[in-house]
Amino acid sequence: MNDFLQQRVWSNPVGDYLIVFAVILLAYVLKRYAGRYASRLFFFLMKQFGREIDQPEFSRLVLVPIENFLFLLISYIALMNLRFPELLLYKFMKTDTRRLAEMIGSSIVILAFFRTLLHGIDYLAQVIEKKANLTEDQSDNQLVVFFKDFLKVLLVIIGFLALLQFAFNYNITKILAGLSLAGAALALAARESLENLIASFIIFFDKPFTTGDVVKVNTITGTVERIGLRSTRIRTTEKTYVTVPNKQMVDTIVDNLSLRTQRRAELKLELGLGTSSRQISSLQEDIRKLMQNPLVVSSNVLLSDITPEAFLVQCEYFTDAISMEEFNTLRQELNMNIIRLLEEKGIEIAGAGKDPRSRK
Repeated sequence: MNDFLQQRVWSNPVGDYLIVFAVILLAYVLKRYAGRYASRLFFFLMKQFGREIDQPEFSRLVLVPIENFLFLLISYIALMNLRFPELLLYKFMKTDTRRLAEMIGSSIVILAFFRTLLHGIDYLAQVIEKKANLTEDQSDNQLVVFFKDFLKVLLVIIGFLALLQFAFNYNITKILAGLSLAGAALALAARESLENLIASFIIFFDKPFTTGDVVKVNTITGTVERIGLRSTRIRTTEKTYVTVPNKQMVDTIVDNLSLRTQRRAELKLELGLGTSSRQISSLQEDIRKLMQNPLVVSSNVLLSDITPEAFLVQCEYFTDAISMEEFNTLRQELNMNIIRLLEEKGIEIAGAGKDPRSRK
């Protein structure tokens, strides 16, 4: 038996292969079964301490990535204890197959580690976002999204540098020194991206608008759905999805319609010149009565102008910041009632009796 275990196959004793295989198999069993029971115990303890955890999301974003990383790490360490087979050792360019295998193995472990951290950030962001949803202030939600993206970008950069340092044996201090020399050129090339990044910080701390607000930027009107590091995403009133650079959101005039305190409506009536002063006064008095609507906060009805073509009666009224549907319903109701008043009083709109073709 000892002779069989000491027999060499591909530069390693059979016993070493069996030990490595046993370690990998044990790691797989622990990953497959022990992790499941450990997670149940963890959820039970958290429940005893009064902590509610979304088990499917926690398992998907935290437990499974950790289990996969530990399995890969144990397998990598076990395989590193074996000698690389001389039969497979080939030199090419400035490296060889052994070094290539080491780079691939260490790269997989490093990538798995940083992938686990990225999933952890996603889970923490979900937990914080759920707590932020309990508050009325939506700025908390956009800060969660912003810092989640910022941390993930930072982690990707650190992961890339760690990959160069530990997998490919590059001296990252030289790389950083080289980047510092090229920093000015990169800053000029990425000037617009840097401006958008700085603008995103201005948006988050100055808070001219938050996620969920209805805004008007230039000719774009819609609901802010996402504020990122580079741009703001707006769902327009036409239900299209518009991406606006953050720099433009900061440099241009942004009308935050969600922060309006009242809604304003205006109606201009051009009465025919045959309308008497008594009819005009009566019409104004009846319109003022119509404006005594529970939704109308304040109103104003006046004879604003007299022209050679018409008497101009202007009606202006304000409501609270009600929904657009309620506002349009109110406007239609008041307009229809005013039309009925004109019909009852026999008042004609200026030019109503003319042939439309004669106006050309």
